[in-house]
Amino acid sequence: MNKVLLTVWLFGMAVLAHAQLYDPSAFDKKYDGLLKHPGVQIESAEAINLMYNYKFYEADKEFRWLRVRYPKHPMPYFLMGLAEWWKIVPNTDVTDYDTQCIAYMDTTIALAEKLYDDSDNKLEPSFFLAAAYAFKGRLYSERKKWTKATFAGKNALKYFEKCKGNADFSPELLFGDGMYNYYAQWIPENYPILKPILMFFPKGNKLNGIKELEKTANSAFYTRVEARYFLVQIYSMENQYDKAYEMSKYMYEQYPDNPFFERYYARSAFVTGRLAEAEKLSKDILEKVDRTQAGYEEVSGRTAAYILAYVNHLFYKNLPEARVNYQKAVDFAKQTNSTNSGYYLSSVVGLAKIANEEKNYDLAQTYFKEVLDKAERKSSQYKEAKKALDDAKKSRREERRKRRD
Repeated sequence: MNKVLLTVWLFGMAVLAHAQLYDPSAFDKKYDGLLKHPGVQIESAEAINLMYNYKFYEADKEFRWLRVRYPKHPMPYFLMGLAEWWKIVPNTDVTDYDTQCIAYMDTTIALAEKLYDDSDNKLEPSFFLAAAYAFKGRLYSERKKWTKATFAGKNALKYFEKCKGNADFSPELLFGDGMYNYYAQWIPENYPILKPILMFFPKGNKLNGIKELEKTANSAFYTRVEARYFLVQIYSMENQYDKAYEMSKYMYEQYPDNPFFERYYARSAFVTGRLAEAEKLSKDILEKVDRTQAGYEEVSGRTAAYILAYVNHLFYKNLPEARVNYQKAVDFAKQTNSTNSGYYLSSVVGLAKIANEEKNYDLAQTYFKEVLDKAERKSSQYKEAKKALDDAKKSRREERRKRRD
């Protein structure tokens, strides 16, 4: 009997302790928004982690619970829209999730506008308005719908301006500053055709943008992973490959089933000469592609297959294994309509070199001609293929001369 009483007493104490730790109604009265609401962070943390680890079904159940708890707040809809975006991330050419993503962001905007009108705190609804418009602009730009992207971008900028300088309220607000500062300078440098449109926007500063994103990556809750997602790419674009390696490795350790972070980890390990790591990751990626694991598809497969082909070709001297993986990379590239990509062209060059090593010169020339047909004249693959074909012609002329003599 004493054991039963003790069990009941301990259970009661546990329930009481949990209630004291987190009483939702008490938190809701204390906080005028959800961005700084620790109770909501507790509730949403697991769902967000599930989403970034590509467990979308499980994450969606949690997001729907948040929607039940806060039916008039934009946050649950924004998180559900963010999940749709991450379904697109592994291969941005896939349009299957566009409609749902845009719908969630439109609902986010509608609820945030009402919250903006009804609330004394304009910063929180401004954050969700800026973020939702930014994601719409991001998706429209992927689809090359430049008018819609520009309209969404202008609206995002309008609300980013309202958030600017208020990182003390919430570190989430610094994310927009960092994104704008970096890309407002990067875009005209890399897409001169868009310069006339960007004349109407304030100038950016890439260095400041990187610093702001790094601060967001270390201090924010909701935008932390998004900041790191962009930093991984920015470090690579800025040739800061060791930073890209460290960031992508850390993110892979946090989310081992996230195809984007695993792909970038493999890629940055490869670029920085950590070939054993790159090889191990590439094998893991291809296994996940083979079993059609969520998010693992041809783009990840193309990267992984090329890395394995390169390692087998140049380090293990295992030509059959290298040839198999070069061909996999070629096939993956064809399936994603990316036969102008570096992975495709380098894989065809690799197949040509193997054919040469095996004295199958006619096949080697066929591969090299394929590169000349697909590659830009300034590319290293084009120059290598042209030199190989020119050398082959020279060798044949010398052989004919010797036979005549």
